[in-house]
Amino acid sequence: MSERPWKIPESVLVVIHTPALDVLLIRRADAEDFWQSVTGSRNSEDEPLVLTAAREVAEETGIDCGEGSELAARLVDWGLENIYEIYPRWRARYAPGVTHNTEHLFGLCVPDRVTPRLDPREHTDWRWLPYREAADACFSPSNAEAILLLPQFAR
Repeated sequence: MSERPWKIPESVLVVIHTPALDVLLIRRADAEDFWQSVTGSRNSEDEPLVLTAAREVAEETGIDCGEGSELAARLVDWGLENIYEIYPRWRARYAPGVTHNTEHLFGLCVPDRVTPRLDPREHTDWRWLPYREAADACFSPSNAEAILLLPQFAR
């Protein structure tokens, strides 16, 4: 039996929003009080971050924003990153001694509120909220901060 590879401590956070600045939040299956934007780690050290972002959006919501899709141009790298301590409950997914993750911020503007297709092993519920309410509902401080930046990136 092969061992599962360690997660790469470099990830994306994608704030999915409408032009009216409503934000999609999804609730983690392994933490009922944890509402968040789309997040996920690179699959390999050389995977371009925009591909990581598009892959994670598709996996977690069913929204296609990959190369060649109608939404591809609406997936925007904000050029910002957060470095944060990985919560102890999830550290076992990383190599021994890894305690911090670098998160790259993206935005994805969808034309209207859409109904996401969730994988119940990862997420159990979703909701659209005005951006300030969405920030208040996030468990992660870095996710909340990213959502509060939305007005300056959604222009």
